[in-house]
Amino acid sequence: MKKFIMIATVFTLMTGVLTGCSGNAGSFTDKSTANETTKSSQTIATDGSTSMEKVIGFLSEAYMEEHGNIKVTYNPTGSSSGIQAVAEGRCDIGLASRDLKEDETADLQGTVVAIDGIGIIVNPDNPTTDLTIDQIGKIYSGEITNWKEVGGSDAPIVCIGREAASGTRDGFEEVTGTKDKCKYSQELTSTGDVVQTVSGNPNAIGYASVASVGDTVKMVSVEGVSPTTESIQDGKYKVQRNFVLVTKKDTALSKAAQEFFDFATSEQADSLITEAGAVPVKR
Repeated sequence: MKKFIMIATVFTLMTGVLTGCSGNAGSFTDKSTANETTKSSQTIATDGSTSMEKVIGFLSEAYMEEHGNIKVTYNPTGSSSGIQAVAEGRCDIGLASRDLKEDETADLQGTVVAIDGIGIIVNPDNPTTDLTIDQIGKIYSGEITNWKEVGGSDAPIVCIGREAASGTRDGFEEVTGTKDKCKYSQELTSTGDVVQTVSGNPNAIGYASVASVGDTVKMVSVEGVSPTTESIQDGKYKVQRNFVLVTKKDTALSKAAQEFFDFATSEQADSLITEAGAVPVKR
């Protein structure tokens, strides 16, 4: 009888020890998994406008510095491609350097993050300093073909522009009334290509985001107004368009993407947008 009691006691103690170990092991696993999840990095994918490269670059770099576990990626495919990418769920946030078209607003939401002036650029050697909207439209539609017709040298005008999917082109043609009328010598796939081509041709004219224009080309004033922060924000400089963040209406952003979106559209981002060469929206 004593032997039986001793065996039962030992069995009970062993069962308790095993149960305790099992419970501790379970707790340790859960804590480890939680820590691993907390520390894991998260990626926010943006896709679209090449003109928004500087703006999205400044915003994402500043955000990633403050949030070490977040990575914001940027795929410069052009506005229409970026809009399509977010519609198809291939990125978190689309980037468009134009407002959404009516058929796109059925499923997508556009939020203006900044305003951009479209600079009319010529070669630094070109003596032309100012053009009207009407003159720009006639140059690109082929009605004005020589620089001497607008106060420049006696030389043929070479029109450089963007490809059909470009938001910059869409904004430019809307303002100048040249939709489906432009006669381009070259249609290029990025803002940088336009700037480089105009800088290398003394007879060329092009258009590019003011934020992307450096000192290799010259921006002319339009109807006496140069593209500045003030003239763009108050609308006096007429060749301008919006920089837009595009999201899906029926699909919530991930927590990380929503927090980045909130940061990019807040007053906190205004100084970064200005540093990138664009103009913050009025609040």
